[in-house]
Amino acid sequence: MSTVHELTDRARDVFRVVVESYLGSGAPVGSRTISKLGQMSLSPASIRNVMQDLEELGLLAAPHTSAGRMPTELDRKAHV
Repeated sequence: MSTVHELTDRARDVFRVVVESYLGSGAPVGSRTISKLGQMSLSPASIRNVMQDLEELGLLAAPHTSAGRMPTELDRKAHV
């Protein structure tokens, strides 16, 4: 299982923004929302791909198909 420290810089940045946004709003975070924040120069499609990778690692979850992502319990155990 990967830890946050083993992620690429891009994946770590996306993960950080998802966690910060989720903690701020309490709602799942979508790729378009992240793109509009302007913290990264990535398209929503690129962000979605990274979010999917993070989901496969168990760090993010989607409450339903069209929802954004939110941190999982696993990320609380990861060393951010």
